[in-house]
Amino acid sequence: MGYKVAVVGATGNVGREMLNILAEREFPVDEIAALASRRSLGTECSFGDKIVKTQDLATFDFTGWDIALFAIGSDATKEYAPKAAKAGCIVIDNSSLYRYDPDVPLIVPEVNADAIEGYSKKNIIANPNCSTAQMVVALKPLHDRAKIKRVVVSTYQSVSGSGKEAMDELWNQTKGMYVPGQEVEPSVYPKQIAFNVIPHIDVFLDDGSTKEEWKMVAETKKIVDTAIKVTATCVRVPVFVGHAEAINIEFEEFLDEDEARDILREAPGIMVVDKREDGGYVTPAECVGDFATFISRIRQDSTIENGLNLWCVSDNLRKGAALNAVQIAEVLGQRVLKKG
Repeated sequence: MGYKVAVVGATGNVGREMLNILAEREFPVDEIAALASRRSLGTECSFGDKIVKTQDLATFDFTGWDIALFAIGSDATKEYAPKAAKAGCIVIDNSSLYRYDPDVPLIVPEVNADAIEGYSKKNIIANPNCSTAQMVVALKPLHDRAKIKRVVVSTYQSVSGSGKEAMDELWNQTKGMYVPGQEVEPSVYPKQIAFNVIPHIDVFLDDGSTKEEWKMVAETKKIVDTAIKVTATCVRVPVFVGHAEAINIEFEEFLDEDEARDILREAPGIMVVDKREDGGYVTPAECVGDFATFISRIRQDSTIENGLNLWCVSDNLRKGAALNAVQIAEVLGQRVLKKG
């Protein structure tokens, strides 16, 4: 006996990945529904070796369905997630709408799986921001050993985090650089993304930070420890898929780089590739399609008393979104629903 699972936003980048990962990880699905807006009605999506046609989200009845994986924007989620939850279907939401709601657990299964019990307050579980998800997977095992005081992170985030239109903009702008008369002006981004980097993700806030940077601060505190201080600079780079982060960590007590490397090697969801030689590290191009969060360049920071630096890379459409949502569904099944 398995689960009845609905994927909401099944025609988008993350929705398609959710369908792929449910099949790859052999999640016990009895029935699958691919839901999208009316304009995508009947679009075919792959689910393992099956083809599923999309149904209209606006008219779909969630009664009798176990889990709904939401991969749509906050405005649509605000309308449809409460309907699904009220019908008894547990929502795992990838938007930012519920992440900061105290009655909604924000979960990265390798870090705070025990928070799953809080789902029952609203029948909704939140998936974190892509840049936060991979970072906290790396932080948690180190925090358990030496207690983190402060994190300084600079991100190098791929355009897939902004959706298909952004990926098209990078592709077309890059081609246009070489073909006179085919230049493409920015539309998704405020400046050219091809052969450029943009230190601006999401909207600006009053203190000069962007909302993406604020998300990393607030979500790390909610998922790992409210006492951790975080400062972030989030940058969009001309990479199609895969986010990278340079993370500087200050601990309350000394943690040797060799011990940190050993801890991370044993930690769930992490793959350490850290050779001090040419190519002895992982880049975004190599992590695409992989489930792991990759850690490289682990080294002592001699400028502070108890500091480490590391490089963190992950497929943002997987661990940063779809994979994490499916992992939450797995925890929900094992600990709460207990079917399949």
